[in-house]
Amino acid sequence: MTDIAQPHDRFVKALLSDPGKAGDLLHERLPKEISALLSPEPPILVNGSFVDEELRSHLTDRLFQAKTITGRTALLYVLIEHKSFPDRRVGWQVVKYTVEWWKQWERDNPDWEIMPPIVPFVFYHGASEWRIPDEFLALVDTEAGWKPWLLNLRFVVMDLGKIEDRMLSRHPRLRAWLLAVKYATREGRQGEIKELLVEALLEVPEEQYVIIRYIVETYGSYDEQTIREIIRQVRPEEEENMMSQFARDVIANKDNKWTQIVLQRERQEGRQEGRQEGRQEGRQEGLREGLREGLREEATRTFLRLLQKKLGPKLPNLVEEKLKVASLEKIETWTDRILDAQSLDDVFSDKT
Repeated sequence: MTDIAQPHDRFVKALLSDPGKAGDLLHERLPKEISALLSPEPPILVNGSFVDEELRSHLTDRLFQAKTITGRTALLYVLIEHKSFPDRRVGWQVVKYTVEWWKQWERDNPDWEIMPPIVPFVFYHGASEWRIPDEFLALVDTEAGWKPWLLNLRFVVMDLGKIEDRMLSRHPRLRAWLLAVKYATREGRQGEIKELLVEALLEVPEEQYVIIRYIVETYGSYDEQTIREIIRQVRPEEEENMMSQFARDVIANKDNKWTQIVLQRERQEGRQEGRQEGRQEGRQEGLREGLREGLREEATRTFLRLLQKKLGPKLPNLVEEKLKVASLEKIETWTDRILDAQSLDDVFSDKT
């Protein structure tokens, strides 16, 4: 799973960075006694992470601040497990990170008199069924009679594998994302849901590129023809642009199948152009430049779409000015920063 951990991390972060989708997920999957008392207002994403660096290849976390219907503040802590099988030590990780968040809250509120509750929520989409107890004390070797006197912490687990595909969410925008995530670790079953994926994608036209890109990155059983069939059913006019963009952006390895798509397309276009001009050297250079410009235009559209979703539809003139002179690589770098950005400065900063 380490080879596709980064796509999982990026995709789920994007999912949970959307207050609307994050709020829908938490309202639907937290226990009723908790969700029934949450305000209908979308939760606020809190910056920061306390996941140990050595565990980040398979763990991601998100913290949300929410209000209850009585006006109290609550912290909803989501720990995302990317591995194909669950980590039996997750209870210890939940305790550690929950305490770290409380310590951070204490630093920000030194005059506190009462602390907010933190509700831990484990988001799991691995291929193996989750069979780990949902409490910390399951990891402690103790006498049964001692348990009431020992520290314990229960956590909510959402195992996508246990949820029927059409019941993943009643919200179409959330359901499409969860369906894609659920089958990313189930390579042997990905072929079963192609039509269901198409149906879900048709309900989220503004998010089709992001979801299809994730499918390209993680669905090992989907070849070029399968991806093309999906695109033709949801956005036929963008088939060639999407395929070229995937080949350029998704996988850097020159021997991968997506790069071969671009090379094949370049050769075909080169032959056609050669018949017209008869100048092989100029043809190849022109094709490379044309392909690169097409990829830059697609990257620009993707950047603007994601930035508007993150910061609002009205963007300052500064954005357009920067895009006019930016290279393809620079636009891609800015796009990767959008997921965690809270302002334009976070996106355009050159600080490493």
